[in-house]
Amino acid sequence: MDTFALILSIIGSINWGLVGIFKFDLVASIFGGQAAIISRIIYVIVGLAGLWCISFLFRRRSLAAAEDM
Repeated sequence: MDTFALILSIIGSINWGLVGIFKFDLVASIFGGQAAIISRIIYVIVGLAGLWCISFLFRRRSLAAAEDM
């Protein structure tokens, strides 16, 4: 699950980079525009993956704290 979430977050980051630099939304161009239901589903899945990746920060801290004991 962690690897899948990380891959989706990387894909989302690449897409945002393309939007920021070239004003090109790869997801929208592949799946029929930003308003298309499949594009919206992909945006939600990538967003949820990003939220899941936030837990990586806390896991590292808790592992480091456990090792110090």
